[in-house]
Parts: sequence; structure tokens; C-alpha cells
Amino acid sequence: MRTAFEAWAQRDGHIVRRREDKPDEYLVFETQRRWVIWQAALEHGKPPGGRKTAAQKEAAAAEKRAAVAVQRPAEINPDEAAVRNQVLNEVLDAFSTLGGERGMDDILKVVQGLKKKQQEQADAPVASKVMDRHNA
Repeated sequence: MRTAFEAWAQRDGHIVRRREDKPDEYLVFETQRRWVIWQAALEHGKPPGGRKTAAQKEAAAAEKRAAVAVQRPAEINPDEAAVRNQVLNEVLDAFSTLGGERGMDDILKVVQGLKKKQQEQADAPVASKVMDRHNA
């Protein structure tokens, strides 16, 4: 931070020699005063000598987060992953039994078969409950 200040102060024509008895202070009062102002500006987020503002830093951070989000696939919970794997396996099994030579016809047949199977599975618990009530 001090080297950036000194580079800026020298470009602006200030003397950046430090005191021998107090090396943290500058020999010239005006340079010391500007050093204190520089530190205060950094502490309060004001842009001294071309530094980024808080809004610019937030915008850069948002761009970085967006780039990372694009690169990384969305995380899914284990239940969703299990369902996706089950559906994928069912689709692959269905296509392997068809031979897969007719394109869209095969796809429609697989989708209809899966819908029918899903409907049967959904109806099975309901039917067993109805039968249990009826037999009781």
C-alpha cells in the first residue's frame, strides 16, 4: 500500500523521503498529510489514485460467480440423482429391446411404455388399498 502511495506521490511531484528518527513518517509535512488522507480513503472505501470502488469490486465478484456457475453443473440431491439414474436405465433398457432402427417411432413407443408403466405403479397402491377396504 505504501509503495503505491509513494509512486502516486512522486508522479504528483511530492518528496517521499522519510524521517530518520521516525521511519513511518515523511519528512515533508504535506506528504505526511497526504499519506494520512490516502490511508483514511482506503479505510472508508473511497478510490484514491484509480483504485476500484466498492460497486466495481461487487460487479467483478458477480461476474466471477457467474462464470463459475456456468462452468460447474448444478448440484442435485441424492434422491433426485437416484430417480434420474432409474429413469435413464429404464430408457436404455427399453431402447435396447427395440433395436432402435426407426427413430421417432421408437422414441414414442418408449415414452408411451414408460408412461403406462408409471401409471400402473401409481394405480397399484391405490388398488391394493381399495381391495383391503373391500375385504375388511
